[in-house]
Order: sequence, then C-alpha cells, then structure tokens
Amino acid sequence: MSGQPSAQNVQVFRGVRPRIGRGSWIHDSARVIGDVSLGDNVSIWCGAVIRGDVNSISIGAGTNIQDNSVLHVSHQTGRDPAGSPLIIGANVTVGHSVILHGCTIGDECLIGMGSIVMDKVVIEPRVLLGAGSLVPEGKVLSSGHLYIGRPAKLVRALTDAELAYFNYSAEHYAKLARDYQQG
Repeated sequence: MSGQPSAQNVQVFRGVRPRIGRGSWIHDSARVIGDVSLGDNVSIWCGAVIRGDVNSISIGAGTNIQDNSVLHVSHQTGRDPAGSPLIIGANVTVGHSVILHGCTIGDECLIGMGSIVMDKVVIEPRVLLGAGSLVPEGKVLSSGHLYIGRPAKLVRALTDAELAYFNYSAEHYAKLARDYQQG
C-alpha cells in the first residue's frame, strides 16, 4: 500500500484536482475529491471522505484525519454568498468517525471521536472537543478549553499537559503515516 494519490482515491471534480502537499499520505481506501488543499505532511486514514465539490476544503500542515471521518462543505447561495467552506489549521487531530461540515478549526486542536461540527462553527486554536460532542451551527469555542456534550459546553481550561498533547498527537500520526508510506 503506497498511500500515494491514485486515480482511485484522488478525484477531479468540475475540472478541479485536489492539491496534495509534500510528504502527505492518503490511505488507499480514503477519497479526496475536488477543491481540496492538503498542506505538507497531512495524513488521511482508512475510509475517510473529503468532498470539496460545492465549496473549498483546506487542511493545514501536519494535520491527521482519522478513519471513517467525513469532511464536507455548503454551497454558495443568494442568502449566503460565501457558503460554508471547511478550513482546518495545522497540527490538528481529527478522531475516528468525525463529521466536519463547513466550519473553521484553528491550529493544534483535537476533535474527539464521533464528534459532529456544523456549518459556520469556529473552533479557536488549542481546543479539545471531547468524543461524541455536537457543536451546533455558528457556535464559537474559545482557545485553551475543553468542550464536551450534545450540544458541546465549556467544561474547563486545559492543563499544560493537555496543551502539550496536541503537538504530540500530530507528530505521532505524522510518524505513523511515514511508516505506512515505507511499507
């Protein structure tokens, strides 16, 4: 399994081909479609779908999108001329089976397994969103805090150890992706 983009997992849509940064790795079972930009050393894991068909998706360097996550966007309308693109910062860990839809996620965040983040949400840098959380449309999550629940609620400030974990997690997944690339 090479993990290099192929005709099976990277797809042109309406003439727009995904842009893949240096050292990025895409598992053979993942799909990256259309107006998608991956920074350097991004890893896309088993079964993830990143569909930039009706708006753009940007994923920052060192970010990992884990198994079976779904990333999508909302199209532009007369009522909403920008629609809702999806913007993910650098060194973000997106856990297994997460849905991110037309939101903005700052650098060094961890989005827990099974979470759902809706259109026009802004998650500031260095936020921990607990597993299974739901962030409703338009909500802003403040930097340096833990949020959890359905709907997500502020729980507390993050500890120094939790803040340090963001980079550890990103580096761990970057190393693991390199191991997969090498076979």
